[in-house]
Amino acid sequence: MEIAIVAHDAKKKEMLEFIKKNKAILSKEGISLIATGTTGSMAQDVGFEVKRMLSGPLGGDAQIAGRVAEGKTAMVLFFKDPLGKHPHEPDINMLLRVCDVHNVPLATNVATAQMLLQAIDSEVK
Repeated sequence: MEIAIVAHDAKKKEMLEFIKKNKAILSKEGISLIATGTTGSMAQDVGFEVKRMLSGPLGGDAQIAGRVAEGKTAMVLFFKDPLGKHPHEPDINMLLRVCDVHNVPLATNVATAQMLLQAIDSEVK
């Protein structure tokens, strides 16, 4: 199961703490991680194996949306900064729309992300 992790700059620290807290689930056999550039680099720095895409502003959100549309990515954990302005907002909205179109679970905050990981914890061996 491929899980995408994405975080706006204001949420990167929160995402990092979240994935460290959930390392036991995210490191299980059968789970692979992909991430936008800087988020992926930060995850790698704390011991996760992550396939890195481009950074969000350079098209990383679009790359992940493409993987969702192709059926490669099964879940997206996108810690969005709801108060910030982002120059690549159209890419962000496209990723959210593609998740909805393809019925792929999408979490945009810690509470929802935790619920999604708990739901798959027993499914992934």
